[in-house]
Amino acid sequence: MTTRAIHWFRQDLRLSDNPALFEACKTGHVLPVFIYDSTSMPKLGNGSKWWLHHSLISLNQSLNGKLKVFAGDTITTLLEVIEESRSTKVFWNRVYSPDNWDLDAKLRQILTDKNIDYQIYNGSLLWEPSEILNQDNLPYRVFTPFYKKACSSGPEPRLPVGLPDLASIDHIETGVHITELSLSSENIVGDKLGTNWSIGETNANLSLTNFISQRLANYKTGRDFPALPNVSRLSPHLHFGEISPNQIWHRILALRSSMNGNSDKFLSELAWREFAHYLLWHFPHLPYENLQERFDEFPWSYDDTYLKQWQSGTTGYPIVDAGMRELNQTGYMHNRLRMIVGSFLVKNLLIHWHAGRDWFWERLVDADIANNSAGWQWIAGCGADAAPYFRVFNPILQGKKFDPDGLYIKTYIPELKDVPLEYIFSPWEAPQSVLEKAGVVLGKEYPLPIVDLKTSRLKALEAFSYIKIDK
Repeated sequence: MTTRAIHWFRQDLRLSDNPALFEACKTGHVLPVFIYDSTSMPKLGNGSKWWLHHSLISLNQSLNGKLKVFAGDTITTLLEVIEESRSTKVFWNRVYSPDNWDLDAKLRQILTDKNIDYQIYNGSLLWEPSEILNQDNLPYRVFTPFYKKACSSGPEPRLPVGLPDLASIDHIETGVHITELSLSSENIVGDKLGTNWSIGETNANLSLTNFISQRLANYKTGRDFPALPNVSRLSPHLHFGEISPNQIWHRILALRSSMNGNSDKFLSELAWREFAHYLLWHFPHLPYENLQERFDEFPWSYDDTYLKQWQSGTTGYPIVDAGMRELNQTGYMHNRLRMIVGSFLVKNLLIHWHAGRDWFWERLVDADIANNSAGWQWIAGCGADAAPYFRVFNPILQGKKFDPDGLYIKTYIPELKDVPLEYIFSPWEAPQSVLEKAGVVLGKEYPLPIVDLKTSRLKALEAFSYIKIDK
């Protein structure tokens, strides 16, 4: 009698270097299953829904149309599929988030009680978070010693496994069509998503290849300049598991000797992703609570008008507005801009980092609970290895330094395209004659600044002074 197993796809939407799928296909017939559970898991933002829709389509094509998609409670649905298909084993890769840990624990107990075998693998992280601890057997809170420990003393990231034997892939008749999940709509996300992204495993690997051949050599210096194509843009592919960090790690590692430090810099940035998941593992309250408890007393302001102006990219500060418009139009924001717009929200506007977290979650195609939470806590100064609160990014100086030709600003704020470079970072300082020549009426074509930088910075530092004493 032929054994039938289930591979439960989660955030591992690929065939190559999929440890759980690879092992499942050794056992006999394998039923590939994806369950969209909109009730028990964190609600996806519209950017993520759009990406997931297209990623599932791509995966199904790779499986010759044999991916079985379901909607409903994960455990209930999985048990029903097990019974209907008469499967005797279940394979899956871990998702490293608190809700999924709880789900896995419940599922393991149920399967054990029912005498159904299961196997769980790590298909999304380079190192197991539980295995990297400091000399006091406690989790690291600072990136550099974490990274040094992981690289020098931790296990070498496993080598990627190959393609599974797709001849083992089986199917059943039940399930729903991917379109029935209602994940994608023309009106719920930015207008440039489809032209900015190529989704799926094949495209993820092509993106990595193109990055290595065209942009990696200038990554170390070019990564901070949003108008330059020197970043990998692999983050959404990584989040949905269209490519694994192990695949990326070992391809980049092989080039270390020929890339003049660019490979090392990229690997360290990949490790920052690892560190975010590590923090979430050890501090599961990371998405909701300040890691530095003294910030619990911080006197945040809640100004809905300011928040909407920030969300829409109408703050009057061009580099901030360009970043927010990139996000709203493309579902992505350059990392330098994430720091700039984040600093403006939590420090110049004194709005709680939760508001920024929620907007990024709604809009980003690479929205990831670990990266999003750790990133916002870093910006706000309340997280692990955080930027000091008194470090307030000046958006005018940041624009001049990292967008020196104003190309990024002009891309996303075309109404300023004719403003001379010396004024494009602070158009309110331009003489009226210059603005008239550029066709810009401040307050009409482009807004005036909603806050004064100097005054708002001093207010932020004053607010911080209330919590300076460690508790």
